[in-house]
Amino acid sequence: MQSEKVVNIAGYRFVDLDDRDELRQPFRYICEKLKLKGTILLSNNGINFFLAGKQESIDSFLKFLEADKRFVGIPLKISYTDYQPFRRMLVRLKKEIIALGIDEIRPVELTGENIKPTEFKKILDNDEEVIILDTRNEYETRVGLFENAIDLNLSTFKDFPNAILSLPDEYKKKQIVMYCTGGIRCEKASLVMMNAGFEDVKQLEGGILGYFEETDGSYWKGDCFVFDQRVAVDTELNETEYSMCFACREPLTKEQRKSSDYKLNFYCPYCVEKNKKND
Repeated sequence: MQSEKVVNIAGYRFVDLDDRDELRQPFRYICEKLKLKGTILLSNNGINFFLAGKQESIDSFLKFLEADKRFVGIPLKISYTDYQPFRRMLVRLKKEIIALGIDEIRPVELTGENIKPTEFKKILDNDEEVIILDTRNEYETRVGLFENAIDLNLSTFKDFPNAILSLPDEYKKKQIVMYCTGGIRCEKASLVMMNAGFEDVKQLEGGILGYFEETDGSYWKGDCFVFDQRVAVDTELNETEYSMCFACREPLTKEQRKSSDYKLNFYCPYCVEKNKKND
């Protein structure tokens, strides 16, 4: 029964939090009291959280969260697992809830236009001209991405501003739909693109996970990397065969785990390849 499963929630909001430091201890206390695990990031510009626990504990946390009017109605990504996907509970103070390293990029003041997953799917169904841009890191896109999406091969999100400089100039007047896992990176990435002169930039509302929730997952190839012990989920939000290398944190398929270059808790084919490059 779903009521017996562990409930996983994720949400974020860009909002000015001048009292960021004072919020940390109350969040720590309530999460410890409710036996929740996961991560809450607090910055002066917003909140980002990934939490898991019993349904009644999640409900109590959301009641606590929304007692602060700044956090009322945060859109949530909800999924279920048979086990606790987080190992501990962390409440961290950060300069940014998603690191880009450009102070003037403030989604709380301005961000790109949203496009609903169903509207995006209609564009794809109708074979309309659209540039699809993936804003995630290379290890995430390797697990899965939209058909015909541009993969910028990012090592880190901070590389995004320089990476888009390689896009053809004619893209600046074309319709662009960008996406990430849950939407948070696109809030910043869309503004970076607008500042760089791209005129028709839209961000997929709710990201990939929102697309999976609201559509049948058409036009998606592979699975979606997630930042917990599940490692990846399919278009029905079910955990897939991927695991993560203990040493380098790269996602690994079942076939890669059969490789002679894989040893549980020690190394994987990516570790071996990186060591060869460093020799």
